[in-house]
Amino acid sequence: MLLPELRHQVLAANLMLESEGLVKLTWGNVSGIDRASGHFVIKPSGVAYADLRVQDLVVVDLDGQVVEGDLNPSSDTSTHRILYREFPNIGGICHTHSVHAVMFCQAGRELPCLGTTHADHFHGTVPLVRELTEAEVEEDYEGNTGHAIAARFRELGISADEMPAALQRYHAPFTWGKNALDAVKNSVALEVCCQMALGAYALNPLAPPLPAHILQKHYLRKHGPGAYYGQK
Repeated sequence: MLLPELRHQVLAANLMLESEGLVKLTWGNVSGIDRASGHFVIKPSGVAYADLRVQDLVVVDLDGQVVEGDLNPSSDTSTHRILYREFPNIGGICHTHSVHAVMFCQAGRELPCLGTTHADHFHGTVPLVRELTEAEVEEDYEGNTGHAIAARFRELGISADEMPAALQRYHAPFTWGKNALDAVKNSVALEVCCQMALGAYALNPLAPPLPAHILQKHYLRKHGPGAYYGQK
């Protein structure tokens, strides 16, 4: 069996989707990549989390070809593949339909940084990615979703390393991280920040963004070169 350690990590990450309340039914998937081989491991399509076994996971290459596995890979595999190619530093990708993040996607709203919880995880506003055209949907819906996310990041001049999340218009969020488990943690953080923002706007529709100097402090103390949050 190829990539046994990565398979176990990706299985644990997929199971976290349910335990963290990020998915209903089978509305989500996680993958993790082995950069040395150029192969990534992803959840099979439509398999219930309770039934998921390590041998069910599918190994795919960056050209989209199944390398190992008897089941069909996730329907979102092409999105994962494009993001791995466009964002070479990431090691894991998570896609959910978590309720509060999807609200922002469906409303066509980016997620401004309103407080320090957000700044601890995301370096500024989580971007909204445009909807796909009819031609893009017909040509390659999932692949063009990945291309649209990457194009939005280039347009905004933001780094996927500092902004590990995107809100796909009309669809749902995608997050990523240094590995599969890290990608899921970023999905948890995104969902909570969306919920907090909705509550803040309900209390104060004119709630201002977090001041830039506080945003910088909170982000850099966890992620900057002189980070001092947590243990070494």
